[in-house]
Amino acid sequence: MHKFLGYRCSLCGKEYAPDFAGYTCPEDHGNLTVRLDIEKIQAQADLESIFASNEKSLWRYEPLLPVQDPGFADTPLHTAGWTPTFRFRQLEKTLGIGALYVKDEGRNPTASFKDRASAILIARAKEIGAKTIVTASTGNAGAALAGMAAATGWHAVIFAPKSAPPAKISQLLVFGSDVILVDGNYDSAFDLSVQAADRYGWYCRNTGYNAFTVEGKKTGAYEIWEQVIAGKNVAPEQLAVFVSVGDGNIISGIHKGFKDLVELGWIDRCPRIFGIQSEKSAAVYNAWAAGTETIVPVSATTFADSISVDLPRDGVRAVRAATESGGAYLAVPDETIYEGISELGKYGVFAEPAGATAYVGMRKAVREGLIGADDHVVVVNTGSGMKDIRSAMVATGEATVIEPTLDALEKLLAKRRSAR
Repeated sequence: MHKFLGYRCSLCGKEYAPDFAGYTCPEDHGNLTVRLDIEKIQAQADLESIFASNEKSLWRYEPLLPVQDPGFADTPLHTAGWTPTFRFRQLEKTLGIGALYVKDEGRNPTASFKDRASAILIARAKEIGAKTIVTASTGNAGAALAGMAAATGWHAVIFAPKSAPPAKISQLLVFGSDVILVDGNYDSAFDLSVQAADRYGWYCRNTGYNAFTVEGKKTGAYEIWEQVIAGKNVAPEQLAVFVSVGDGNIISGIHKGFKDLVELGWIDRCPRIFGIQSEKSAAVYNAWAAGTETIVPVSATTFADSISVDLPRDGVRAVRAATESGGAYLAVPDETIYEGISELGKYGVFAEPAGATAYVGMRKAVREGLIGADDHVVVVNTGSGMKDIRSAMVATGEATVIEPTLDALEKLLAKRRSAR
C-alpha cells in the first residue's frame, strides 16, 4: 500500500487520506481519483522486468497499482487482462489508415472489460476486510463481480434492470451471486445499490462511484502501451484509441492509465482518445459538443445496453479524456451498431453492441477526416457478442434452411450465383 497516497476530488481538487471511508467528495460529490506515489514507483518499478514478465494478466502491472496482488492463483481473478490486440490489415487498407488494431476484451474470464475493475475491487475488499460487495449493472459489471467473487469466496449482491439481456442475467445466476432485478433502468438500480451499501455496510463496487474501478480499467491503457506503442514502435502522437462510452468509466480509466505513463516518463504524451456514444444515449457527447463539463441527463433508449445510461456517473472525467488528449466525441445512429457487429464478425471478432459502437465511431471519424492515412488506430471491443445473442441475430439475420439433399443445395447455390 506504500504506493497509495489517497484520493483527489476531480472537481474541487481537495485531497483525502488513504483511510477516507467515503466514495465521493463530501464537498461537491465529485468523483475521487486515486493518488499514486509516482516518485516511489519510478524508483522501484523496473520497466524491463514488466515487459519480460511471464504474468499474462493485469497483475503484470502490480508495480503501478494501488493494491497488492491478493493471490488466488489459478482462479479467474488471475486471468483478467492481458487480452489480445489483433491487426486488421485488409480493413485498414479499405479505410485508408496506417494501421487498425482491435483490442478484444471479450477474451476476459467473464467476457468483458469489466473484469479488470472487479479484479482490483476484490483485492481492495480483501485489504479493507469487506465481506460483501454490491454493484449495479446492466450485466457486464455484475457478471465480472459475480465471477470474481465466486472464484475467491466473496459474497456479491447484484442489482440489475429487469430489461438486461437474458444471457447476462444467466451469468449472474450461474456464478451464485445474490441477483436482484429492478423494475426500472440502470440508473434506478445504481441509486438503490448505493442506498443498500449505506444501509447495510456493503462495499460498493459501482462503476465510477468507486475510485478503484478506474484503477482496474487503466490497465487496458498499459496493455495498449506495451502491445502497440512499445510493441509496434508506434509514437503516441500517431495513435488514436476509440472507446464506447456509457457511464464514462472505461474511457476515464484508459485516460488515467496513459496519464500515469506520462507522469512516469515512459511515454511523452497521451494518445488521442475518442469517445463514441449512440445518438440514443449521448449525455457525454452532448456536454463535449457544447464545450462544457456539465452533464445533463438524457432518456437513454439505445439497444446497446452496456452504454445505455441516462446520467453518466463518470461523465466529467469522460469529457476530459477526449479534450485533454486532443481527441473528440462522436455520436452514431443506433442502427449502424448492427452493421458494426456484422463487419467485425467478418474479421473474426464477435463484438457486443457496445464494442461495435466504438468501431462504427472509428469509421465515422475516418469519413470526417479526424483520422488520416498515417494514423494508427486501436478500437476497444468491450465485450463478447455472446453476451447479447438477440442483437447478434438482428445484425446477421437468420441462416438459410434447406432440405437435406444435393438437389436442394444445388438450387440454393444457383440462386446465390444469379444474385451476384
